[in-house]
Amino acid sequence: MLQIAVRVKPGSKQPGISVEDGTVVLRVRERAVEGAANAACVKALAEALGVAPAHVLLLHGARGREKRFCIEGIEETLARRRLGLRV
Repeated sequence: MLQIAVRVKPGSKQPGISVEDGTVVLRVRERAVEGAANAACVKALAEALGVAPAHVLLLHGARGREKRFCIEGIEETLARRRLGLRV
């Protein structure tokens, strides 16, 4: 199981994933209302990593911008490469 720390920016005009100062930044269009942004984060991470959304689990930070996700079904080096992190 791989754990990834993410900084989320909900309500973004330009959704996407980037790395800023070594931190994964995830921009989603959805606002942080009734879990919509969290669901969008799960979907975006799953798509970026090439795993099923069911393999992405929010571990910490459901109500904040700093979140920690658990990813199953992918090796750490491959995940880091797909997110643009140093391997």
